[in-house]
Amino acid sequence: GAGRMKGRERLLSILSPLVLLAAWELSVRAGLVDRRFIAAPSIILIALWDMLASGELARHVGASLWRIVAGFTIGVVPAVLLGLWMGLSRPVRAVVDPLIAAVYPIPKIAILPLLMVFFGIGEASKIAVVAISAFFPILINTYTGVATVDRIYLDVAQSFGASRALVFRRVVFPGALPVIFAGIRLALGVCLIVIVSAEFVAARSGIGFLIWSSWEILLIDKMFVGLLVIAAIGTLMNILLKEIQRRAIPWQPE
Repeated sequence: GAGRMKGRERLLSILSPLVLLAAWELSVRAGLVDRRFIAAPSIILIALWDMLASGELARHVGASLWRIVAGFTIGVVPAVLLGLWMGLSRPVRAVVDPLIAAVYPIPKIAILPLLMVFFGIGEASKIAVVAISAFFPILINTYTGVATVDRIYLDVAQSFGASRALVFRRVVFPGALPVIFAGIRLALGVCLIVIVSAEFVAARSGIGFLIWSSWEILLIDKMFVGLLVIAAIGTLMNILLKEIQRRAIPWQPE
C-alpha cells in the first residue's frame, strides 16, 4: 500500500547517497581517480575531525556566518520596507523601478572592488557586498508579493470600512508574506555564494578563504571539507527558514 511505498522511497533516499559515497571511496582506493585531486570520503572525514578538534574549522565558519548574518540583517529590513512602499505607491514605483532595472543585473561580486575602495579591505566591505546581494531579491519579491494580493480582499476590507493601516496590516502584508519568504530564501542562497566568492580574493578567514588557500597548496582533503561545510550551511539555512515560515504563515499549505 501507500505506507510501504513511502517506506521504500525513504529507504532509497537514504541508500542513494551511501551508495555514491561507497563508490567514491572505492574508486579512489582502486586508483581509478587521481588521489592528488580527489580525496576519498574517509580522508575528508579525518580532515574534518582534525579541523574541528583544532578549532580551525570553527574560526572559518564563524567568520563566514558573521558576515552573512550581519550583511543579511542590514539588507533585509530596507528591502522589505521599500518593496512594500513600492507596492502601495505608484510614484515610488515609477522612481525605483528603472533604478532596479539598471543595477540588478550587475553581478554583486563585481562591485566588491568598489566597496573595498569605500569601506576598506576589512569586514565592512564583505558585509556590504552581502547586504547588497540580499537587498535586491527581497525587494523584488516583496513588491511582487504586494502586487499579487487579490484585489477582491482589498475591496471587501474597504467596503467594511477598514482604515488603510488596518487593510495593510491584516490583508496586504499577510497576503505578501509567502512571496517575501520566497525572496528571503533566494537571497540567502545568493549571499552564501557571494560571501564565499568574496573570501576567495579578499579575506584571511572564512570558508571561501579555506577552500582557496587549500587549493593553492593542494591540500585537497581540506578543500573538500570547505565544500562539505558550505553544503551543510546551505541545507541548515533552508531548514531553519522553512520552520520560521511555517510559524509565521500558519495558514499557508505545506
